[in-house]
Amino acid sequence: MDFPILGLMSDDACDQFLVDTLHPDGLCCPGCRRDDARSVHDRHRPPVFDYRCRHCGAVFNAYTGTPLQKTHRSPTQLVLILRGICQGTPTAQLARELGCDRKHLLTLRHRLQGLALQAAEHMGPVPGSTTEADEMFQNAGEKRHLPPGPR
Repeated sequence: MDFPILGLMSDDACDQFLVDTLHPDGLCCPGCRRDDARSVHDRHRPPVFDYRCRHCGAVFNAYTGTPLQKTHRSPTQLVLILRGICQGTPTAQLARELGCDRKHLLTLRHRLQGLALQAAEHMGPVPGSTTEADEMFQNAGEKRHLPPGPR
């Protein structure tokens, strides 16, 4: 996943990035699945608005029904968290950089990584005859010399 850093320097841009990522077909009501019958219900956390469906009356926002539901972080923080997870940044370092609790961040990370693993299992093998791998873990677990035994 690519994160265009220069294009994501504002809450509005990050919010649009998250909406486009979470709802590639467009934001719609989670109840009746209509995308033409929503109106702004609450503006307490701009740019994340709560909407009310004029068809079924459901109140929802861009995170409803997604792994980010009930997270009270700004869009910028969420994008930085996703970027850090994709880059393999340790949770403790992310928590220090964002000034948030490591335990809550770790819970969110586990939830997101679990969903990514489920999605990867359903995708099947990588298409094409050539696959590129990262060399970082090429010799993971190998030891050049055995440690000295007890004396």
